Amino acid sequence: MTHSRGKSSRYDDFETLRKRAVALRREGYSLRQIRDELKVFNNDILNRLMKGEPPPEWTKRPNAKDDLREKARELRLQGWTYDRIQVALGCSKSSVSLWVRDLPRPAPRYTPEEQQELMRAGLAHKYAAVDREREATKRAAAGSVGELSERDLFLTGVALYWAEGAKDKPYARRESVQFVNSDPGVIRVYLAWLDLLGVERERLRYRLMIHATGDAEGAKQFWADLAGVQPDIFQRTTIKKHNPRTVRKNVGEDYRGCLVISVLQGAELYRRIDGWWRGIVMGVSGITPPPSSGMV
Repeated sequence: MTHSRGKSSRYDDFETLRKRAVALRREGYSLRQIRDELKVFNNDILNRLMKGEPPPEWTKRPNAKDDLREKARELRLQGWTYDRIQVALGCSKSSVSLWVRDLPRPAPRYTPEEQQELMRAGLAHKYAAVDREREATKRAAAGSVGELSERDLFLTGVALYWAEGAKDKPYARRESVQFVNSDPGVIRVYLAWLDLLGVERERLRYRLMIHATGDAEGAKQFWADLAGVQPDIFQRTTIKKHNPRTVRKNVGEDYRGCLVISVLQGAELYRRIDGWWRGIVMGVSGITPPPSSGMV
């Protein structure tokens, strides 16, 4: 090395200082080494001294992402999406965008109609899996109940009636047993409960309540079959008028309206139901409820 290593004053002529800096650079000095050699610690001045002089090869750090960038561009040219490239290369989506945004967008693999169909198929598969899981849970729960004892059915029936049956109120005295529901399973349990209580089927009266848009005759046959009676013994059907401003959900072949089951001469039975319900409440709370037949 032929250059002097003497200290350089900050007041040296700039061109002289630049010549020394350039010479050091061409000998392979790094920017830091030139700074220390010439004692030029002002970065702006140092950059001006080095203007136009490339760094030596040994100071260039390899870019670890160069290979990823080239691979990303190659995949993009093959028609890959940003998401696929991101997953394949394990890099961020923003990096992929930066590397390949100058390349033409690949043609879509599917038409809009095909994309919609794929989406519907995916959703159908997802919902089918959810339905299977839901049904498995219900089957397991149903199997855990086992056979009902008479007491089980008795208490179930009392609670069921008090939730869904007609009740006497201080402002509307009607000690009658009347039950209305649209769920076939609920109706089966209710009829079995009446049988348990010894209520003769001859004391039961049936009536259909259904919207005007429903199939009244088909619904009446359905409920008659469930109750084990002939449809001609049903009382006059109650037709409910449809409010055109209301969007009804209970439509279609499964809509069968509601079955109304009344018990003739049911005042005494109603009072017993009221008392049984009070007993259930007392059993869980330990508090004697007030003597109101309308309590819940």
